[in-house]
Amino acid sequence: MANTPTLHEHLKGLPHDLANLIEEFGSISMDMQHQFPKYLSGVAGDKNKYGEAVAKLDQWANGHLCDALIKTGLVRTIHSEELKEPFYHNDTAPFVVTLDPLDGSSNIITNNSFGIIMGIYRDDLPQTGRKLTAAVYKLYGPVNTLVYSAGLGVHEFVKHYHDDGTAEFLLLNENIKLPKKGEVFGIGADPLSWNPRFMAFAKNLFRKEKLKVRYCGAFVGDFSQVLHKGGFFSYPATQKSPEGKFRLYYECIPLGYLCEEAGGAAWDGSREGRSVLDRIDNDVDARTPLYLGNKDLIEKLKKAMKA
Repeated sequence: MANTPTLHEHLKGLPHDLANLIEEFGSISMDMQHQFPKYLSGVAGDKNKYGEAVAKLDQWANGHLCDALIKTGLVRTIHSEELKEPFYHNDTAPFVVTLDPLDGSSNIITNNSFGIIMGIYRDDLPQTGRKLTAAVYKLYGPVNTLVYSAGLGVHEFVKHYHDDGTAEFLLLNENIKLPKKGEVFGIGADPLSWNPRFMAFAKNLFRKEKLKVRYCGAFVGDFSQVLHKGGFFSYPATQKSPEGKFRLYYECIPLGYLCEEAGGAAWDGSREGRSVLDRIDNDVDARTPLYLGNKDLIEKLKKAMKA
């Protein structure tokens, strides 16, 4: 792998400040893994702003990420799923960041995939996803990968150990595109609460599209499968949660951005067929239904929901 580009080398074509922030995030997320075993058990005393119990690991990951990103001098505001209020710091720093600091953290106890999702903006929120400067996710799985896009394709890097024990991210896949024919699908929420039209569409993913079910319970992991294999993923609107479960800014916009950059589509379930990247909400904690994957499958879903 001697001639394989490193993350540092690959980022050289980007604006210097953006390249530095993505590289710093890569280093921070790589180092975090060594601390995870310390926080695997127990629940912190406080609940988060959504009323959910906070695992010690979630709390530590959020605090560590926020502190480390602020120390780069590149971040003026952090909006995090685990922060009750935005973290305002340096008015002269160039970037505003959104964080899902530990996506799929409940998977850790069973040793399954989980990760971190980050969106990067130059302008203050609220903004649409069209204003996103870059999106990055870190996936902790059988191997550790980092995927980013800054509007010039979707690129994947893998953590590689050198003979001297040092580690860095090396390019694994450049300019990733969803395969034209999807292979897999995953859908969250209780099927008994799905819209009947959506249920019919889901059944056709088996019957007509011949897709295989793949659902790991961590958005980054489920998205990574669609990115590499093609197909469909959704956490839909339900009777219990008509606004869906995922948060617009922390999860849906960054991964929707990566999906569209890779040639796919990301729909928010709106009647007008709006991309999730065109939705704006003054509430940074807003939720939204999400349907993403191959364009042809998203178009079939839109038609099915109007039938």
